[in-house]
Amino acid sequence: MSQAVRALEPSSLWNHFADLNQVPRASKKEEEVIQFMVDFGKGLGLETKVDQVGNVIIKKPASPGMENRQIVVLQSHLDMVHQKNADTVFDFATEGIKMLVDGDWVKADGTTLGADNGIGVATIMAVLASKDMKHPPIEALFTIDEETGMTGALGLTGGHLDATIMLNLDTEDDDELTIGCAGGVDVTAQGDAPMIDTPENTKTYKIAIKGLTGGHSGMDIHKGRGNANKLMNRLLMYVMENTNVYVGSIDGGGLRNAIPRESFSTVAVEEGKAAFFEERVAAFTKILHAEYRITDPNAEVVLGPIDRFDQVMDVDFVYKLLRVIYSTHNGIYRMTPDIKDLVQTSNNVARVLAGNGTYTIMCLTRSSVDTEKDDLKNSLSSAFELLGARVSTGGSYPGWEPKPDAPIIKMMSDLYEELFEGSPHVNACHAGLECGILGTNYPNMDMISFGPNIRGAHSPDEKVQISSVQKYWKYFLEVLSRIPEKQ
Repeated sequence: MSQAVRALEPSSLWNHFADLNQVPRASKKEEEVIQFMVDFGKGLGLETKVDQVGNVIIKKPASPGMENRQIVVLQSHLDMVHQKNADTVFDFATEGIKMLVDGDWVKADGTTLGADNGIGVATIMAVLASKDMKHPPIEALFTIDEETGMTGALGLTGGHLDATIMLNLDTEDDDELTIGCAGGVDVTAQGDAPMIDTPENTKTYKIAIKGLTGGHSGMDIHKGRGNANKLMNRLLMYVMENTNVYVGSIDGGGLRNAIPRESFSTVAVEEGKAAFFEERVAAFTKILHAEYRITDPNAEVVLGPIDRFDQVMDVDFVYKLLRVIYSTHNGIYRMTPDIKDLVQTSNNVARVLAGNGTYTIMCLTRSSVDTEKDDLKNSLSSAFELLGARVSTGGSYPGWEPKPDAPIIKMMSDLYEELFEGSPHVNACHAGLECGILGTNYPNMDMISFGPNIRGAHSPDEKVQISSVQKYWKYFLEVLSRIPEKQ
């Protein structure tokens, strides 16, 4: 399938992307892609090393005539989000991504594409492999585990890099220059889910909410898309209003940084109330379609009978669990007061798993203001603790404070206007970029992030625009050629 992608221009970038997409690179399971990058760097005869946590650093001298320019870090992350549709048969650990060309877009067949951040990685590979490209001294930094904790960036110590400028290639709109981002923290609630025998004379069902749009829990959180965990919780509350419904299990969502697209539950209903229960589910389905017809046009509720199961969760416990999840904030918490249309603080209820004696609720809380991030974290923890949950937090990382007056920002803004006859959007974003973390150990390094148009990141709808990659590549090459001289 990748042959059509390999035929695209710029050829070097797309071929490196196709090579990369043959390598498994799930977060926290990057051993193969780390070795892939080490072999790539050493194969070019370039200085290549792996730091203490697994980040790969490859250094390339300047092209002739560029030796007096400032050293530049080109930075992207190696890991990708592994997500697939429920009906897609695919093993990320053994299969390469099956890529398709669809008009002006490259996408994958039922899985995430890995353009986030594979296009950035492939861009850097193309520079490192080039024999005729004009560029300053390059330090290529390939970090690990960006998607599930940014532990690669957190683990990069001072002393590895000498650059004064960093170009992060992890922005998803080709008219944006990102100069700041949100920080984040993981919030997890866990506890025991008391179980009882499934009552006699009940009919058992499986409920599925699926087909939601999903997306990036930072970049897409303001778009009002449905969260499958919250919707399943609402459905269960809705059918329980007038019917005795016993919940056997709930299993929704997945990765913290993806808006949940699917949720599944098993329930038992008194046989005499089964018809009424089915009517209530059908009524909720109509509500879902009416409320989310714009943001989630393919959303559906699927109800079907299943074999009887032995146990359900205790009724009183389920009553409390559903109400706690109902009260758990999801979506925008506060907009930034001084930057128009920018989310300042948000939460994604990413994972709900309950049954077999335990439960887990996982959230990712984001904010560009650390104190407000802590405030929302405390709000979530308070609700979970009222349920008796064991609440833990981790993976905290700082935001990236903008430096709008940095020379690299002015140069790149002016260059964009020169090349494309329009002004770029110089802004901050609500996603978690690694720049803020990397800046803690390299505080004197000016940073900026940019990239081509990528849509649907962190979902099987992910795609990257071919014409946008070409625009981005043209801009990228010109930026490298105009890096200023050393101070």
